[in-house]
Amino acid sequence: MARTLKEIMTTDCATVTLKDNVYEIAVKMKQEDTGFIPVVEGNKLIGCVTDRDLVLRGYAEKNEGSAAVEKVMSKDVVCATPETTVDEAAKLMAQKQIRRLCVCDNGNFVGIVSLGDLAVRDKYEDEAGEALSKISKDKQFAHV
Repeated sequence: MARTLKEIMTTDCATVTLKDNVYEIAVKMKQEDTGFIPVVEGNKLIGCVTDRDLVLRGYAEKNEGSAAVEKVMSKDVVCATPETTVDEAAKLMAQKQIRRLCVCDNGNFVGIVSLGDLAVRDKYEDEAGEALSKISKDKQFAHV
């Protein structure tokens, strides 16, 4: 039987709300040692902020640390369900060229799966490698 995201997803994820600002997000990223933070309203996923979002939409556009989350967050977040198989997730991540996949259950944010989560599962190394290969094919990344 195929493994599902419910079995491998990270569930103790840091999140922010629309009440947070750019500075608070940066501090939370540092504290949590992450470059990706979902934006929630209640339990509903409404967006996400990446370290790249902070640089490109925040600092490069001269927004101050007190700028609202909405100024920098991405709203077109790709989601999967806890029942999505690991293989389906790897294919979705490759197709959408993303390194992290939010997991939602009836619109409620419940976790995140990263390429690393797929890669550490011996059986799924090929899927993660294939997804990373497809993501990196058309883009130049300084860090992989």
